[in-house]
Amino acid sequence: MLPIVHFVDLGLIDYKKAWEEQERLFNTTIQEKIQIRNGESTIITKNYLLFCEHPHVYTLGKSGSEANLLLDDEGLKDNDASYYKINRGGDITYHGPGQLVAYPIFDLDQFFTDIHKYMRFLEEAVIQTLNEFGIVGGRVEGLTGVWIDCDSSHPRKICAMGVKSSRWVTMHGIGFNVNSDLSYFSHIIPCGIDDKAVTSMQRELGYALNMDEVATILKEKLADQFQYTYGVYSE
Repeated sequence: MLPIVHFVDLGLIDYKKAWEEQERLFNTTIQEKIQIRNGESTIITKNYLLFCEHPHVYTLGKSGSEANLLLDDEGLKDNDASYYKINRGGDITYHGPGQLVAYPIFDLDQFFTDIHKYMRFLEEAVIQTLNEFGIVGGRVEGLTGVWIDCDSSHPRKICAMGVKSSRWVTMHGIGFNVNSDLSYFSHIIPCGIDDKAVTSMQRELGYALNMDEVATILKEKLADQFQYTYGVYSE
């Protein structure tokens, strides 16, 4: 029997509100796993996939450096952007309108207990989504995320990734540049990498994409990659 994932479209949502919802689902799942381990429950934990967009925001992972944010408080205000230090892996990244953000909250005990494999599966779902639009995505050795022109001297990052895992439950996820305003990346050293550019589907193709269309395809590719089915979301 395939795992079931409950899909939730949060729409355009403040980063902190989405983070709090992730934390709620993440912590509930962990507590359920502890109860199961202790013989206090026989329920099956739920898996969730949250899709959303955020207003302009910079987030710094726990292994990152604040030096990679090139704006002070006044600069953030001038750019109508917020800033959060958060509990995922990775360095600094940007989220904003036109970027498709996906937060899988999966109990990997229902899939496989391998974070490296989990990251590669997320990347592959994005690569396959890009393929549907005639864009060839790939990986750069030693770096996470999805890139364009990977084998050239000037690869461009189109999707950033950072996750947290505890007791094999995941949170955080991917920021996929669909119609992103790439000028916001000029205010950071993205993911701490100062010698590579960022891009978007819009820049690569020369026109704005339908966000719902891209989201639908990514949703399908994630299900294909992880071999799960979608269920109706309920509390």
